Amino acid sequence: MTSTMTATAVTTPDPDTRGAPTLVRRTLLDSAYAVSAFALALPAFVLATVLVSAGLALSVLVYGVLVLALAVAVARGFARLERYRLRTMLGRGAPTPAYLCPREGDGLLKRTITPLRDPQSWLDVVWSLVGLVTGTLAFSVTVVWWAAIGTGATYWFWQQFLPDGEDDGGLAELIGLGSGAFAESLLNAAIGLVALLTLPAAVRAVTWLHSSLAWGLLSSRAELQQEVRRVETGRTAARRAEADSLRRLERDIHDGPQQRMVRLGMDLGRARRQLEADPARAAVTIEEALAQVGETVEELRSLSRGIAPPLLVDRGLRVALEDLAARSAVPVDADLDVPDGLPPHVETATYFVVSEALTNVAKHSGAASARLQVRDAGDALLVRVEDDGVGGAHEAKGHGLSGLAQRLLAVDGTLGLESPAGGPTVLSALVPTGGAVGR
Repeated sequence: MTSTMTATAVTTPDPDTRGAPTLVRRTLLDSAYAVSAFALALPAFVLATVLVSAGLALSVLVYGVLVLALAVAVARGFARLERYRLRTMLGRGAPTPAYLCPREGDGLLKRTITPLRDPQSWLDVVWSLVGLVTGTLAFSVTVVWWAAIGTGATYWFWQQFLPDGEDDGGLAELIGLGSGAFAESLLNAAIGLVALLTLPAAVRAVTWLHSSLAWGLLSSRAELQQEVRRVETGRTAARRAEADSLRRLERDIHDGPQQRMVRLGMDLGRARRQLEADPARAAVTIEEALAQVGETVEELRSLSRGIAPPLLVDRGLRVALEDLAARSAVPVDADLDVPDGLPPHVETATYFVVSEALTNVAKHSGAASARLQVRDAGDALLVRVEDDGVGGAHEAKGHGLSGLAQRLLAVDGTLGLESPAGGPTVLSALVPTGGAVGR
């Protein structure tokens, strides 16, 4: 079925750079989140229940669809507010999933029905209904703990205003700790102290319960959508990189070996005509043809290295990188810490990153020397190429670095470039290994 709507972009908040909050600040934020959870969950529950019930009751009429659409819109509003609370009060990443949106030009009915076809909209409605349960629990536990702390800290003062009958016995007397105001004050102070010591854990537990349910219903689809988008982007990048490689190979073959083969055919034809009339000149022509054959073979070998480098396939990434450094037109100081057991696509991507980087250094940098560093970075391979050239490199379309970025994107890698005017230029790439590294 073809979708008739677009999707809003997934928004992810910037990471919090303020560092972890202190225990006191964390407890206060958790308490504020837990107390306000009930204040938001109650109206969300009431509105969602009333609107959904009314919409279902009127579903036989067009008005039922309008009421359900209103219920979904209200639930979306409370969901957005909850995500904002997760990000600001708890510092928890809570991306907004992509909602289905009507296309421009859709009629009123289609624009009304579109939110009802969105799974995330109904998850927002579910959150409005079930959030009251965990919100009430979080509110109750937090209020009880804070009340116990306040009572224990102030009971000694306001107990004197309590009426004291002849048969009245306090809690301390009931549990055998003695009678009188002093015993009651000590017992309440002890309860308040225990509540104070357990407050961070108590409010953290109920806050975690409420926020986890909120995240699962309101933001978990966003991560799945981001993963799907990442895979689609990587697949598109792989196709584009493959197409670019094929076009470049076709151009190189046309401009190189193909032209040499045409010239070789012409030379051999001329030598055949000269063979009887002027054998000496025919011999010279044949020697030139043989030189053309050698150059063509060498150029074909060079092109084959751009497709599937034999050295990489036969002897591994380390040897292939050492060969690249040795053949570079600019002297290269290579520092290679290449782990064994890398997947073939990782080795291929790393090889071409280094090859393209060193080619750019030789062609454009004007550098006198370069440094190549490849090392294991845990679940990725870090490649770093630095030169002492003039700088000014960029990833503009039509340059080699643009294709390099596409090749890295196809394997979920990233490309970094620092190249101020005047140099030096530092190109870095991170190629994920997927944890499949064995030494």
